[in-house]
Amino acid sequence: MDDEALVPAPGCTLGYAGREDVAELLVLQRCCWVTEAILNDTLAIPALHEDLGALQDWVARRHVWTIRQGPRLVAAVRAHQDGQRWEIGRLMVAPDLRGMGLGRWLLAYAESQAPDSVQQFTLFTGGRSERNIKMYTSAGYELTEPANGQLGQHIRGAVYLTKHRAAASQK
Repeated sequence: MDDEALVPAPGCTLGYAGREDVAELLVLQRCCWVTEAILNDTLAIPALHEDLGALQDWVARRHVWTIRQGPRLVAAVRAHQDGQRWEIGRLMVAPDLRGMGLGRWLLAYAESQAPDSVQQFTLFTGGRSERNIKMYTSAGYELTEPANGQLGQHIRGAVYLTKHRAAASQK
């Protein structure tokens, strides 16, 4: 993405998450995954059970981008490389701002930040999360089965989606 694309919506700013963002990330995450729990009829969603320590750990070890509208944290996403895969996760948008394109923008931004060695983008969502699945498939992802030991296998009812890097460059 070019420098002009660094503002996803009027009044919003993109940032790289740090320790000072962890408490707000936890609140946003819980808020967003309650909806997922209701849709998918399960509380067995890791995002609902993480504590400040877990978020501090992934903010320290993974790439985490945030969007703020003024001082308010309204969206975030994380990503990391695993071999030739770029695993994207915890894509979240404040419920009152859903449908405005922030999630699609963050997804594209996270993809654009993948190292050149990445061949495939991967993520997962709840099997009943139709809105999420529609967004991901419209962005070029396909529902697939994860290889043994890969992302999301431990979550009951999760679906796995992949997108090859070549498809990403044909947006």
